[in-house]
Amino acid sequence: MRVLIVDDEPLARERIRQLLADEAAVEIAGESHDGRSAVDAIRRLKPDLVFLDVQMPEMDGFAVLAALNRERMPVVVFVTAFDQFAIKAFEVCALDYLLKPFDRERFAASLNRARDECARRATPGFDLDQRLRAVLEEWQAQAKAQAAHPNRLVIKSGGRIQFLRIDDIDYIEAQGNYVLLHAGSEQYLHRETMARIEAALDPVRFARIHRSTIVNLERVKEMQPLFRGDYTVTLRDGRKLTLGKAYRDKLKA
Repeated sequence: MRVLIVDDEPLARERIRQLLADEAAVEIAGESHDGRSAVDAIRRLKPDLVFLDVQMPEMDGFAVLAALNRERMPVVVFVTAFDQFAIKAFEVCALDYLLKPFDRERFAASLNRARDECARRATPGFDLDQRLRAVLEEWQAQAKAQAAHPNRLVIKSGGRIQFLRIDDIDYIEAQGNYVLLHAGSEQYLHRETMARIEAALDPVRFARIHRSTIVNLERVKEMQPLFRGDYTVTLRDGRKLTLGKAYRDKLKA
């Protein structure tokens, strides 16, 4: 069984290499330290099994799979330090995942599963699970959508340039030709109109709830009716905002 090790951390690659050293009928075909070289190595070396790190600069493990020919997909075991990526690994039909730090027993179990899967794929008429193709296509669509929206804002104020992560924003208020960004206990005055900043934000994550308010949907705890179709929107930290009747259906959706 030919194995490719992909991880941007040298110690992580060495750990897997050591665990494979005493395994019978296993050949280490090569190593890669980033996603782009991993795609090239998989195409060139045609490994049976890839231990694939999830978080890597420029091109993560999911992007590596999306770039491959579906008909020549190797068996994949994702290696990650984060539980949320482990869940995603199963969504893309990875055979298994190793959650760092893993021990020899857990590694051996994963390797045995890989051996069985390689044998299954070698049988005549095998066709890669169609669900893998569908999920990777969905991942590509999501990646394109996310690329259209910024991950942070550049705020110029008092001769300084500040960088604010979009995920840190709780809600946004209109302030004339400016907007006031609320992020925890901090506030940032940003020269931008509500219409333009609304268009720049991901509509899956942010919603206009009033002509003067945009809210991060992750911060919303509950809604309570007021009168004439208006609502009070309560955030998880207890702050309250007003949902205008004209925006009610949009927020509920």
